[in-house]
Amino acid sequence: MVSHRLRLRLALLLCLMSVFSGTVLLVLMWALPRTSSIGRQTTVVGEFHPEMAVPIGDPDPDLTLPAVALALLAVITLALGWAVAGRLLHPVRTMTDRLRHISERNVHERLSVTGPRDELKDLADTVDGLLGRLDRAFDSQKRFVANAAHELRTPLTVEHALLEEPLIDANATVESYRENFERLLAISDQRARLLESLLTLASSENGRIAGTPIDLGTVLTTVLNDRDTSGLRVTTKIAPAWIIGDPALIERLVANLCDNAIHYNVPGGAIEAETRRGSLAIANTGPSVPAEQVDRLFEPFHRLHRVADDGHQGLGLSIVRAIATAHEAKTTARPRPDGGLSITVTFPVD
Repeated sequence: MVSHRLRLRLALLLCLMSVFSGTVLLVLMWALPRTSSIGRQTTVVGEFHPEMAVPIGDPDPDLTLPAVALALLAVITLALGWAVAGRLLHPVRTMTDRLRHISERNVHERLSVTGPRDELKDLADTVDGLLGRLDRAFDSQKRFVANAAHELRTPLTVEHALLEEPLIDANATVESYRENFERLLAISDQRARLLESLLTLASSENGRIAGTPIDLGTVLTTVLNDRDTSGLRVTTKIAPAWIIGDPALIERLVANLCDNAIHYNVPGGAIEAETRRGSLAIANTGPSVPAEQVDRLFEPFHRLHRVADDGHQGLGLSIVRAIATAHEAKTTARPRPDGGLSITVTFPVD
């Protein structure tokens, strides 16, 4: 059932404006003659003759006909207001009908309202922009679920093969069992890290951030000291960089950046890490990164040189961006001319 509340309100508003204006006019018609007759004095010179008197107007004019006209005006204005309001609200009803038929299956459709740029056109363009963002979010979610299912299915397949191998091998030894169990433990640890990364990514995208003062320089120093950087030249420029955020998520962000710089490096390569007011920058040497591939590195499960069993799920930089976004920080990345990547995270500073 179509609701016409707004249309009725607009029509009543136009009607009330007309009735109010007409009432003010009637009041003036009643008050002006009385005002003009009050205090009026007539001086008679000579002999007064009543037949020579000039009428000065009725102080109480008959307002019956104007009142009837005002009532008719109210009815006519209400009808016209109803028609005009319907005409004005027709684009809104059209947009509402089209939006009712848009769901997750056809979120790619748009209102595409044409015509001069006015408030309704701006509203339609805003809704189209929202639909576009929802479309991209749904696509990203579908890709994420598909990639997550693939990443979880692969270790399950390997586990099944490792468990089945000694059962079908009549000559299996204790050493082969031990070797398979060690590989199963490694796969289980890898899957646990994947689930932990997925949970971190989901929690950071919720945007529930606790406000705690954190020094990025201290966090960076602690993380680097806990990492094995043998064979790499590490250069640091640590300056106080206080921000407000969640300590656990910020530590995860810095750890992921450092792990990415260490893992995707070359033997004898270098890592440069710097903190300054409200920002953290980490650069490394490594394989050449095409400029058009930089943004895709921050998508879940995307790796530039994909290796299935390298122990990395391709969630590191996507978690970095999700945590940065939750802290209203800006993440920028650019490829280095000689190979490698430079990533800077800039946090808002009061």
